[in-house]
Amino acid sequence: MLEYNEITVHKYIIYEKEPWEVLDAHVFRKQQRKPVNAVKLKNLITSRITETTFHVSDKVEEAEIDKLEVKYLYTNRGEFWFSEAKDPSKRFKLDAELIGPAAKFLKPNIEVDAMTFDDRIIGLRLPIKMELKVVEAHEATRGNTAQGATKAVVLETGAEIQVPMFIKEGDTIRVNTETGDYTDRV
Repeated sequence: MLEYNEITVHKYIIYEKEPWEVLDAHVFRKQQRKPVNAVKLKNLITSRITETTFHVSDKVEEAEIDKLEVKYLYTNRGEFWFSEAKDPSKRFKLDAELIGPAAKFLKPNIEVDAMTFDDRIIGLRLPIKMELKVVEAHEATRGNTAQGATKAVVLETGAEIQVPMFIKEGDTIRVNTETGDYTDRV
């Protein structure tokens, strides 16, 4: 059991009988009252975000989130097919809603961590930075580049992101999968 002040960022807790990830936590004291912990939580099953407050007398259970290495195989009609990394014969599918915005950065044969709760997959953890190839990029246009102009490119996974003007078709770039932003050229 976690005390109110042990509920910190990136911890997994059981709240309302479901697993939640703590996105933000701030312990503070209002005037002469007892301290409280104001937290922002994300439901790992429904992706719903809520804010709540834990008081000194509150205790919460830490969620047992296990990791399972899986290999992404292919996508067919909105279904994402995976297999266990150690046993390719054990195949299973996940819906796009479960994977979330990270789906646009999945490329075939990449190994990712699947988060499991009560022997059920509730989400995927991609590497924070991934190297992807640019398959479609327009030529840079001359003009006002004083503020660091960007252009849209299409990556090998089909994702479209904004990159600096010097990136060309065929370049390999590094992308932050949490924010979907360009980080650097490889």
